[in-house]
Amino acid sequence: MTQHVSKKRRTDELSDSDNFNTSDHEQEIKLNSIPYVANGSSNQSWQTTIEKVVQSVVSIHFCQVASFDTEDAVVSQATGFVVDSVNGYILTNRHVVGPGPFVGYAVFDNHEECDVKPIYRDPVHDFGVLQFEPKNIKYMKVSELTLRPDLAKVGCEIRVVGNDAGEKLSILSGFISRLDRNAPEYGSLTYNDFNTEYIQAAASATGGSSGSPVVDIDGYAVALQAGGSTESSTDFFFPVYRALRALRCIQNGEPISRGTIQVQWILRPFDECRRLGIRSDNEKTMRDKFPSIHGLLVAEVVLPEGPADGSLREGDTLISINGELVSSFVKVDEVLDSSVGQTVELVVDRNGKDLHFTIPVNDLHAITPARYLEVCGASFNDLSYQMARLYAIPVRGVFANRASGSFTLDTRDRCGWIIDSLDHKDTPDLDTFIEVLKSIPDCSRVQISFRHISDLHTIEESVVYIDRHWYSEFRLATRNDETGLWDFTNLQEKPLPPKPLRPLHAKFIDIPTEKPGCSKLGHSMVLVTAHFPLVMDGYKDNTSRGYGVIASAENGYVIISRKVVPHDLIEVFVTVAESIIVPAKVKFLHPLHNYAIVKYDPSLVEADVLTPNFSSNPLKRGDKVVFVGFNQNMRAVSDITKVSDIPVLNVPINPLSPRYRACNFEGIQVDSSVANPAPSGVLADEDGTIRALWLTYLGSVTDEGYDRVFGMGFDTSHINQIVSRCIANEGHLTDLRIIDSEFYALPVIQARLRGVPEAWIERVESRKDVERPQFFTVLRTSTPAIGMEASPLKVGDIVLSLNGHAVNKMADLDDMYTQTELQVEILRKKQIIKVTVPTVSTEKFNTSHLVYWSGALLQPPHQSVRQVMKNLPSSIYIMSRNQGSPATQYGLNSTQFVTHVNEQETPDLEAFINVVRGIPDNTYCKLRLVSFDNIPSALTLKTNYHYFPTSVIRKDEAEDKWIEIDFTKDGPVRLELN
Repeated sequence: MTQHVSKKRRTDELSDSDNFNTSDHEQEIKLNSIPYVANGSSNQSWQTTIEKVVQSVVSIHFCQVASFDTEDAVVSQATGFVVDSVNGYILTNRHVVGPGPFVGYAVFDNHEECDVKPIYRDPVHDFGVLQFEPKNIKYMKVSELTLRPDLAKVGCEIRVVGNDAGEKLSILSGFISRLDRNAPEYGSLTYNDFNTEYIQAAASATGGSSGSPVVDIDGYAVALQAGGSTESSTDFFFPVYRALRALRCIQNGEPISRGTIQVQWILRPFDECRRLGIRSDNEKTMRDKFPSIHGLLVAEVVLPEGPADGSLREGDTLISINGELVSSFVKVDEVLDSSVGQTVELVVDRNGKDLHFTIPVNDLHAITPARYLEVCGASFNDLSYQMARLYAIPVRGVFANRASGSFTLDTRDRCGWIIDSLDHKDTPDLDTFIEVLKSIPDCSRVQISFRHISDLHTIEESVVYIDRHWYSEFRLATRNDETGLWDFTNLQEKPLPPKPLRPLHAKFIDIPTEKPGCSKLGHSMVLVTAHFPLVMDGYKDNTSRGYGVIASAENGYVIISRKVVPHDLIEVFVTVAESIIVPAKVKFLHPLHNYAIVKYDPSLVEADVLTPNFSSNPLKRGDKVVFVGFNQNMRAVSDITKVSDIPVLNVPINPLSPRYRACNFEGIQVDSSVANPAPSGVLADEDGTIRALWLTYLGSVTDEGYDRVFGMGFDTSHINQIVSRCIANEGHLTDLRIIDSEFYALPVIQARLRGVPEAWIERVESRKDVERPQFFTVLRTSTPAIGMEASPLKVGDIVLSLNGHAVNKMADLDDMYTQTELQVEILRKKQIIKVTVPTVSTEKFNTSHLVYWSGALLQPPHQSVRQVMKNLPSSIYIMSRNQGSPATQYGLNSTQFVTHVNEQETPDLEAFINVVRGIPDNTYCKLRLVSFDNIPSALTLKTNYHYFPTSVIRKDEAEDKWIEIDFTKDGPVRLELN
């Protein structure tokens, strides 16, 4: 489609750019015949020029709010300059305006700010146009720069005036060294300009200078800053011939036609043209016509199924278009842009022969996507000319610009996938893809065929789970160049209901092991897979999986590591015997000991699922055990080994973002090269009695950003009572209580040095049920949440007894699970004292509500936050933020606390919602924050409800469902998530 833009009628006299009416062809001749000029301009002259230029230059602060085509969602800064002060047009780069949704504002030299909206972005070349309202600039006279691409000359002294490296204004100097450089390449799967010459200079511009005017001594904008080399001081400037034409069209209210024959040309020097076979007479003709040129345009890529396919070939040298000799891209653009829907006559030299072709001209806007689909947590658009050109493929297909959610095809690469078919139906374009999705019931598992654009030879097949409940959006976004926004259309109010589940049969295969009594343990282990629709409680994974142990085959209960099931805002599935997948629900999360309990419907499984025997006899060092489990590839393995150690452990804190970690437990270690790298399994006696669960523990984060994980055993004697209570209460264990403090083991030598009386030391050393004489000291106490009572325990206290029983092993603390308070004898500053320690109900430990506001996800501080902080500034903890959102643009950071909004105190999420609901769209509000390190700060943030509406996500305990309340202009709407 031809792109149209709106305009205002100009009321002033014509500017220099309006009087500059040299044809594009004449401009081409002038550009190629300019002699080398070295300017020796005085500093005073430049000072006068710069004082004038800066009145037109603006700093652009922008968000590309959604992934689209070649670009990810991003927040950044750039530069632009006013080219029409009456209508408020600003010229900048296309990679600033972006192909997708854009939100931004401009800051003028006097620090006045105004919103800008995109009204044009070129499909190919690196320029775009933003518009602001001139009357909103009240304290300075906005001036404009005149575009004069004809004044760019080799040797011309220039200044780049812009927002360099995030600074408000920088002025960089240089000299133009080349006018005929091919467009720079910035890599694959990203935007690259092509089919244009670039200007080269050495100005050492850096990030943020994109879109800066390149001006000469007279203050004319001769080029547009576009990019540079990180390995040298070389800068690349876009010649503004086509930007000048687009500006004239906008000012005249005319469509900006853009034509293409889907051929990428590249400027090759004459010596290469001769090697490609150009005739000497053709070379002489071109050199005589254009005495300053050093090469000709050669076909680099001819797209399959494009207008030139079957006519032109790679390596053809362009001689003429419509009878006119052509040596630069400027003329090619001029002819094609004026010939949309028509044909052009091309003459090319191929191996010394002149070949004549009549080729139709396509509309370039028509093959540049202006819409995208959001569904199942992923985003798609029609394959663009930009992407097709990079890999020389036809401009057709469904392109996944954000392959996430249900369509997480590869966790390492979220962009660049082409979807060939879904549910055994071909998907050649986005409209067909939409119709196929409409016909698929929610919760279905369907086959998908796809390829990565960088490896089109490899066809991949997989099965995806269609999630239309957690990811409820199914909408099409369409660009609106009148408003500068993207309009959303809901494509299907509700998905087709899930198909009823029916019982399926599965057959277990016994695990080969030297101990026959353990061969049936595979019947007691199932694969648990969790999908995470949101970041909550510090977990940023999209999916996790591991094997769990059947706690009750009759009732469908499974014990699983909290590495796999860290919280309950997830979707859980149980896979039985590598054959049947059934949904499950999270029923219990142990606050300290790294295990969770999930429940599936056993009536859906026709298989020999067995409830194993769990031992109540604790393991000891040196005990022989059989490890039965699954390795990193989820293959069954076994090994006969022995217990090497049972130390008291606490998982290290993740300093970047606190998340659940196990503490106050005794981890079982074994001498086995099979068990130690395995993520899940059991330790059993020879007859198959389970002595310990082998769990994966999630540790801290490496410097490279990877999770540290490790496996250890957890004795079943510590879980039997709690698991039995959970099953007896149908999964609802709401009365579990704990001491909300963290302990670590103190060897006898340390206890003696800290003043523990000899009588207590003799007492622990005489205990026959304690393998390692030790005491426990308080490492930290959790900060109480609002409404909770603080613990009387202090860091450094040594716990001697609990309810009259000595405390020398973790099992000695088990009284805490059922009692509201405990009588604890401690050693504090060498004095033995007795304190009453209230236990804390774990009923409210799990996060039950979140708020999504301005792209930030807010929640109450979860247990892991309380474990490491001395005090809580508020109950509003910033968990995460979306890229491209106001939260990211204005500096909200994860792990901060919000204490006030517009100077109104917001102690909790309910108070926060009551305040922000009164803040209008597109207006600033003030936030007061406190960092994780208790450093206060304040900032302002401008809301954007069009792209980032406010919603509440809450756990409905009565229905055991998560619901979303969307605070739209029509009032709250309840949306079920699971």
